[in-house]
Order: sequence, then C-alpha cells, then structure tokens
Amino acid sequence: MPILRPASLDDVPALAKLGRDSFRAAFEHLYRAEDLAMFLEEVYSEQAVAEEIADNRCIHRLAFDGKALTGFCKLRQPSWYADDSDAQNPIALGQLYTDPTRTGNGIGAALMDWAVAEARKRNCDAIQLSVYCENYGAQRFYERHGFTKTADITFQVGEQIDDEFLYELRLD
Repeated sequence: MPILRPASLDDVPALAKLGRDSFRAAFEHLYRAEDLAMFLEEVYSEQAVAEEIADNRCIHRLAFDGKALTGFCKLRQPSWYADDSDAQNPIALGQLYTDPTRTGNGIGAALMDWAVAEARKRNCDAIQLSVYCENYGAQRFYERHGFTKTADITFQVGEQIDDEFLYELRLD
C-alpha cells in the first residue's frame, strides 16, 4: 500500500519529473515534438508545478513507496468543467498518474480513494475529469470507480486539439 501525503514545494522537482515521464509514456507518440515540448513546459516545468502547489484552488496528493514518488493526483475547486454539468459543487480530478513502471500496483486506486474521500469532505456533489478518447485503460479504470461519460470535449497540446471525454462521478 502506498504512503499518501500532501505535496510541498520540496516535492516540485520529483513531481515535475514524474508528470513529464508519465505523460510522455502514455501520449508522446501522438504529438509533434514542438507541441509536446510546449505542453510539457506549460504544465510540468518546475515553475508551473510550484505555482499549482501554491495555488489554494489545487490540492495535490502524492504516493510514495517509502523511498520514491510513485504517483500523484490533484483536485481543483472550482472544477474546470463546472459549466458542463448540472452538479452544484463539482470538483475536478486532474492528472492521476503513476510511475509508468508501476501501473497496476494499486497506486491509482489508493489515489482515487483519497480523491473521493476528499471530495466528500469538501461537500462536493460530483468529481469531474477528462480522459483521452483512445485511452481505453484509463476509461476502464474510471468506470470501475463509478465514473460515467457525460460529454465530448477537447484538450489542447501545443497546437494540436484532441478529442476527449468528460467523465463524472456523482456523489449525492
């Protein structure tokens, strides 16, 4: 079972690296090098990660094996997708990533359990997330945790626009 704890500014280098490595492992083949580089700098530079950790709208939870960072997720309130739902107080789940060599070891499930408990603690009535339309493994993972597809949306990486699905878990 992974050890979960909040992120601090001391975690920025490891968190930025894991974010970049996880995104590349799953999606690098989809993008032109310049689009991928632009996205990774915007989202996973140490400065961008530090700004998010300091932002009171974002809550990060990190998973460790006792020695190294093995996964993370973040919640954001208000949700980026609030206008795409009739939920009154949704929260967004973003970037639930694990070390690419450790997928299937229960890290994602532990982070998801934390996210659901945290959303309930904050009296949220839904958790929303986006998932790439061809990321079937992630879609199955979210569906196992009770999420359902609610809309077709898009996601931009550099100049490329991808088709994504909005998933939602109702908590009421």
